[in-house]
Amino acid sequence: MTEYLNQGSKDTRSGFGEALYELGKQNPKVVVLCADLTGSLKMDAFAHEFPNRFIQVGIAEANMMGIAAGLTIGGMIPYTGTFANFSTGRVYDQIRQSIAYSDKNVKVCASHAGLTLGEDGATHQILEDIGLMKMLPNMTVINTCDFNQTKAATFAIANHSGPVYLRFGRPKWPNFTPPQQPFIIGKALLLNEGTDVTIIATGHMVWNALQACKILENQGISAEVINIHTIKPLDEEAVLASVEKTGCVVSAEEHMRFGGLGDSIAQLLALNSPAPLEMVAVNNSFGESGKPEELLKKYGLDVPDIVSAALKVIRRKR
Repeated sequence: MTEYLNQGSKDTRSGFGEALYELGKQNPKVVVLCADLTGSLKMDAFAHEFPNRFIQVGIAEANMMGIAAGLTIGGMIPYTGTFANFSTGRVYDQIRQSIAYSDKNVKVCASHAGLTLGEDGATHQILEDIGLMKMLPNMTVINTCDFNQTKAATFAIANHSGPVYLRFGRPKWPNFTPPQQPFIIGKALLLNEGTDVTIIATGHMVWNALQACKILENQGISAEVINIHTIKPLDEEAVLASVEKTGCVVSAEEHMRFGGLGDSIAQLLALNSPAPLEMVAVNNSFGESGKPEELLKKYGLDVPDIVSAALKVIRRKR
């Protein structure tokens, strides 16, 4: 299999913060809004360097979305920042009515997504946000896998016209994608070619999928691994081409199995090319407080869970 090396674990939110600061120097239309979490979202450098383009709205997320929508009318490119739970669930009405419905050029940037938020527990670990956001017309949904890809995506969405939901995480995580790799919205990345099973992963689960691929290879199983960083629009061509070759697929995501990446793949296959599918995702449950690695293991999102799903789906194919 293709070897991907960990260049040193870094949190994806720091990739967002670095890109935001550089964007501020490059594009005077970029304005940043934060809901009292400047440090957590690594917005400090932008806030310090560009105080006239930084708005601290406080713990008033709904108001932040309304302000962001209004700023687009004047030609600005607003990036909003808070935890994923507060970026979506708390303000869904404002995003739907003020941003998505009128196709406003707002970049809704959400950190601390999924179970790997860790010790803050179930009330902060939103596992439904991808489903909420992908159902909105006009909304682009992006879920990045490491520091480098988050940084690249933060730049890319500035040049995209229309609302975007950019989802990333809290913990330090293996940073393995090439630092200069172009980020093309809606274009999947083939990480490893295989013939027996397709593993399609998003976010932190991409690294786990690559580790599962190694284990499967040692068992004589050839796994194709695809990084889906853009969940909407989904790269349907890449998914269908891979499953046509392997005949079965595993989806892996740090999200509820209802409404997430796996759901999108299932719908695509059902409408075009039915094939066995196994979903590695949280199964109809809230999270809890704990270490990120422990939570991934408890809720079935660890490397062995991907391996098990791959073996199961191959048996179903046969």
